Amino acid sequence: MFLAFYSRTTIDRMTQGLKRYQYAGDLHFITFSCFRREAYLKSPSARSLFEEVLERTRVHYKFCVIGYVVMPEHVHLLVGEPQTEPLAKALHALKLSVSKRSSQHPFWLTRYYDFNVYTARKHVEKLRYIHRNPVTRGLVKQPQDWRWSSFRHYATGERGIVEIESFWTATLREQAALRLKNVKDNK
Repeated sequence: MFLAFYSRTTIDRMTQGLKRYQYAGDLHFITFSCFRREAYLKSPSARSLFEEVLERTRVHYKFCVIGYVVMPEHVHLLVGEPQTEPLAKALHALKLSVSKRSSQHPFWLTRYYDFNVYTARKHVEKLRYIHRNPVTRGLVKQPQDWRWSSFRHYATGERGIVEIESFWTATLREQAALRLKNVKDNK
């Protein structure tokens, strides 16, 4: 029941005077919605397309995705800041790329909500919120039943379309580095 039932006036009030703190090295909890809160992401193919575009954008702009969920009419992301460009530019590119591949125009509301996550407690809070969102909305009974989220990665290490920065991916990188070192040592 999050953004789907808020009026435009309420959303405008929420984002009015919103200050964005980027280049602070914080994680960012991002929320953006489809135009008029329409369920443009209701089909599995639309949600999968969003995931594919998110992954391409992540690679191009070099930022970490800590968590995400694609809901029928909005998206939540927990991301790090890109290495070379402002986060706003990466988000603009993400939204534009999805919009260009859709028959719905306009696809997105112009603004987005950005909350700097600067403590471990807030990190966990926002990640739990993201993963529980489909359950809270009554779309599934358990978080692992919603395919378009990072939950299963955290629960099992499952690799999905979007690379998630987590204990699992850090461990895989360490193992790959050890294998590479062993190959070099054996030459």
